[in-house]
This record gives sequence, C-alpha cells and structure tokens, in this order.
Amino acid sequence: MSAFGRRQAVTAVNALPGEKVLEVGVGTGLALPLYNKNKRITGIDLSEDMLERARQRVVREHLSNVDDLAEMDAEATIFEDNSFDIAVAMFVASVVPHPDALLKELKRVVRPGGHILFVNHFLAQDGLRLKVERAMASASRSLGWHPDFAIETLLPPEDMQRATIRPVPPLGLFTLVTLPQNKDT
Repeated sequence: MSAFGRRQAVTAVNALPGEKVLEVGVGTGLALPLYNKNKRITGIDLSEDMLERARQRVVREHLSNVDDLAEMDAEATIFEDNSFDIAVAMFVASVVPHPDALLKELKRVVRPGGHILFVNHFLAQDGLRLKVERAMASASRSLGWHPDFAIETLLPPEDMQRATIRPVPPLGLFTLVTLPQNKDT
C-alpha cells in the first residue's frame, strides 16, 4: 500500500524546481531509484541497519545521484539553514515524537522558495472511515501506526492555508501534502 504514496511523493519532488533533496526517513532506500537523475539526494534515518540496506541498494542500482545516507534525528538535524531545495518525509510525520518539531526543522533546512512534502496517513474528516480509524486507534498504536493522526497535529492553520493537500490513489488512505516555503522567510 505504501508504494502508491511513495511513487506519488517522488513524482511530485521530480516535478519541482531545485536539485538538492532531503529524504527524511529514507529507511532501506525504496524510493531512491525513483528520483530523476538531476535530483541530488541526501537521505537520513534513525536506523543504521536500514541505512546499510539503503547503501547496498545505491551500489547495486548504480544510483550516482545519492550524495549521502546518514544516521540522524529528523527533529534535530546537523544541516545548515537553507541547505536543501526540497525536503520529503514519507510515512514519518505520525511516528516522530514531535511532529511540530519535525516541521520546524524542515522549514529551517529548506531554502526560501523551496518545498516541503509529506506523504502520510491522516485521520479522515468524517464518514465510515473516521469511525473505523477511531475504533482501530489503540490496537494500531502497538504496531507503530497512528490511524487517528490528524493533519492539524502537523500543520498549523497558516500552513494548512498554503499547502496543497490531495489524497493518494487508489484508495485515498494516504495524503500528499506539498508546502511551499515563503520566499521571504
């Protein structure tokens, strides 16, 4: 199921201007082969074991556009301000301890005029899916999944107004959020 969201997010990244991309939560590097060759990718993750698998993927698939894969906390990176044109976090927002700190950090490392993208599952607004997600919430938490994660937990109202928010086909269980960075920030 997550492959649909991953492909949509990378397609969106590939269509944006700029070449320096930060992939947060790169894991085993499943998305790395999907980026256009003109995108220079830096991936971070908390798991050194997953990063080692990502490094093996880079070598195996000759991914010359991957600049670095580093063990790092997405809420407190070591990157300088305005280091990237684009940051993308796939299925990370609902599993970090402080989503607001994640967003603040990504805003810091993405240059003005750049973009921050999230693909994640967010709580439905209404209907049967909302009832099912609320009913599944406590059992799902033990698996590290948060079906009751509201988009407002990540994005404050001013960012909600600027963001492009669209469901990811085929089932719409995931949402792609594209947040442009103000040029004057």
